[in-house]
Amino acid sequence: MRFDIITVLPALLESPFAHSILQRAQKKGIAEIVVHNLRDYSTSKQKSVDDYQYGGGSGMVMSIEPFAACIEKLKAEREYDEIIFMSPDGVTLNQSTANELSIKKNIIILCGHYKGIDQRIRDIFVTREISVGDYVLSGGELPAAIVVDAVVRLIPGVLNDETSALSDSFQGELLDAPVYTRPADWRGHKVPDVLLSGHEAKVNEWRHEQALERTRLRRPDLLE
Repeated sequence: MRFDIITVLPALLESPFAHSILQRAQKKGIAEIVVHNLRDYSTSKQKSVDDYQYGGGSGMVMSIEPFAACIEKLKAEREYDEIIFMSPDGVTLNQSTANELSIKKNIIILCGHYKGIDQRIRDIFVTREISVGDYVLSGGELPAAIVVDAVVRLIPGVLNDETSALSDSFQGELLDAPVYTRPADWRGHKVPDVLLSGHEAKVNEWRHEQALERTRLRRPDLLE
């Protein structure tokens, strides 16, 4: 699976993709993550990628030409399943969306900055707009990293235990149950007896009950 991320701040994405699961996925050849510097596609001497907005108002708007040039170059090299714009007014990312994207082959992600991007880029090129929450960040780079992380970990072969992703919170519309490891008794705080019983059916039943109760208390909206 390949991700092409277009950004004005490529250095901001170096660390998220250079460690842990995302690093291993790339080393295994399962995921390819390519970051493109939007300024490389600017035709101005100053390599600027923004301009004043028509109609007045505060904040600069990212210009159409650099984005269009980069997108068109990439599309000439391969077909893309999705061109995603990270935007606070997009559809909120959830596990269902991550699952859906994990079966795609090639994805472009556009990272906005400043006041936003020229609406024509969204109208002409973008196939999906995604938000990571009801708040505004300085740019789309960190949200893009979140999308890539949420998607790549679902690809078969990325995680050592492939069943792990299937039991994550939200996969079954429930939050995950509590988890424990050794020691079984830490300063009088003990692991529930059922988890030490070795009885798989009882353990699964306990986990489901705990997941249901945790969801009811913390995210009742998921049960509606």
